[in-house]
Amino acid sequence: MTISTVGSALGHTTSTIDDAVQVHHPGRWIDKWNPENTKQWEQGGKLIAPRNLKWSILAEFLGFAIWQLWSIVVVSLPAAGFTFSTTDVFWLISMPSLVGATLRFPYTFMVPKFGGRNWTIISAGLLLIPSIALGLCVGNPDTPFGVMLFVAALAGFGGGNFASSMSNITYFYPQSQKGYARGLNAAGGNLGAAMAQLIVPIVITLGAVGTLNISLAGWFWIPFILLAMWGAWKYMDNLTNAKADFAGSIAAVKEPHFWILAVLYIGTFGSFIGFASVFPKLIADQFPAYSTVQVASASLSLAFIGALVGSLARPAGGRLADRFGGALVTVAAFGMMGVGALMVAAVLPLGFSKTTTGDYSSAIYAFAIAIAYVVMMCVTAFVYLRRGSSVAGQKI
Repeated sequence: MTISTVGSALGHTTSTIDDAVQVHHPGRWIDKWNPENTKQWEQGGKLIAPRNLKWSILAEFLGFAIWQLWSIVVVSLPAAGFTFSTTDVFWLISMPSLVGATLRFPYTFMVPKFGGRNWTIISAGLLLIPSIALGLCVGNPDTPFGVMLFVAALAGFGGGNFASSMSNITYFYPQSQKGYARGLNAAGGNLGAAMAQLIVPIVITLGAVGTLNISLAGWFWIPFILLAMWGAWKYMDNLTNAKADFAGSIAAVKEPHFWILAVLYIGTFGSFIGFASVFPKLIADQFPAYSTVQVASASLSLAFIGALVGSLARPAGGRLADRFGGALVTVAAFGMMGVGALMVAAVLPLGFSKTTTGDYSSAIYAFAIAIAYVVMMCVTAFVYLRRGSSVAGQKI
């Protein structure tokens, strides 16, 4: 709402804009959204933002579930009659991550172009494609590997969802709450990886009355995807001030901190998604006795625990970053990850019954990862925490 007063005696025009008033348009578009305006936030913004966050979390949850489906499905392929080599299996595990990581760049710019609500509907709808395709192809053991690899690549749609969802939620919250909101959003999404690894083994056995029906790993998610699409259509909003800054993104490539943070992100989230993807296969190969636990007529995989712990830690990490700064939290996280890698190096050789489908006997890789984490921890401390740094003392 604009109120204009013309001061004819002074020969000028004075305009006052009430920034606390949001303007709603058809198609659930909101104009003049400004979460930093305390009055606007208290008069309705703090209700609108969580509503969008809830449905964003559901859509991202399903995105991660579809993204990580193949990490748990491949473990059951031999029992379903598939005879792929170890190399083939690892391609099926890694292809969704490769495609999902690539899609993150274009997905980031989709929210400003289509609107957060609209793109959530579209991106959730795209998850139907890999779900249906998986349900069809794994039902036939004669499905060629090339077809299976293509279907696994389609699961990368779920990985792209993370970028657009995080980009969208960023616009809704004030700076003081962005860390916690993004932490919740990321945690809700990451839980999809854990739940896929928990639910799929149960569904494909219990849903098939004690036998094995891998096709259910795809069909199971379809009703939930449709629910997410409906919820986004019914309750989410588009923001007109969500603008894409493609030129600014390209310019960021020239900034040294861009590359430093990219490497740190590979060390943090890259570790989460990489380890979560390969963990079911590692357990099945190295500790087959603990790969699944029989509960009544259903099989329960233990692989979901790692992804679950990582997911639940994200909101706490966001809250701590808001309080103490992201740099300090990152240093502590890399330190703990280094300790975890050393523990893996100590435990791997203790595999009770190794199979012929994988060899994890060398712990040198775990030592190398631990050293990499220590290096990243030192880089973070040197660049962002040391006295005299241009950004030292800031909550970054």
